[in-house]
Amino acid sequence: MTRDEGTAAKGLHILSRERLSFYEEHGYVLVESAIDDGWLDRLRAASQEFVEESRTLTASNRRLDVEPGHSAEFPRLRRLSSPVDLHPAFAEFALAGPAAEIAVDLLGSPARFHHSKLNYKWSGGGQRVEWHQDIQYWPHTDFTPLTIGVYLDDVDTEMGPMGIVPGSHQGPLFDLYDQAGTWTGNIMTEDLTDVDLASVDWLSGPAGSVTVHNCAAVHGSMPNESTRPRPLLLQTYSAADSFPLLGVGTTGLTGGSSGQLVGDGD
Repeated sequence: MTRDEGTAAKGLHILSRERLSFYEEHGYVLVESAIDDGWLDRLRAASQEFVEESRTLTASNRRLDVEPGHSAEFPRLRRLSSPVDLHPAFAEFALAGPAAEIAVDLLGSPARFHHSKLNYKWSGGGQRVEWHQDIQYWPHTDFTPLTIGVYLDDVDTEMGPMGIVPGSHQGPLFDLYDQAGTWTGNIMTEDLTDVDLASVDWLSGPAGSVTVHNCAAVHGSMPNESTRPRPLLLQTYSAADSFPLLGVGTTGLTGGSSGQLVGDGD
């Protein structure tokens, strides 16, 4: 059974054939308002539980990464690590819900879950993310890994939406070390002359919009200069026969769910 036959038989076509083709050609796709209000309410409620938990912190811990200026009265969250392993709503969404269905649409069934995170990009200057590719962080045996993001709230251009360079997944892999050999996680400034930054597609959209980008796509984001946080829930998957390279980068041991297969594989 082909990928299209299998997903159609299970009714998992959250992505249309046109969306799949766009992803394959450009290395990313945006689907506005793809996640319904019921799921958004559950995900927002789960997220808010961790915002409230953060009020007890004066510094980051293994679960919650807070920004400078964070306080109980005025929380400033940067990231929730591995939400799939911390709350049943996030787990169901990623492993058996819409995110898993999108992964199967793109990768076939079953697909392999790798990791998750919730990037908050807080209001009033939430951190800029420099241009980079993901695969250098967690090298795999192929280039099927992709990340599925969900905007939990409306996102406009002032809020630092994700920006993608179309077609960059078909270009070179860039060194994410500086000239002294220190890991930065960013493409060096001198190498950005080889990246068509004039073509960047800034992926804004209403709450429930889904972003998908390939592990080799060049992407980044600007600071959030608005008065509202920009929570983006991210889940990374690969094909079932794709595996992290042991001993290189983040090998998949990011939580108890890493490596779990999603979809039934029939």
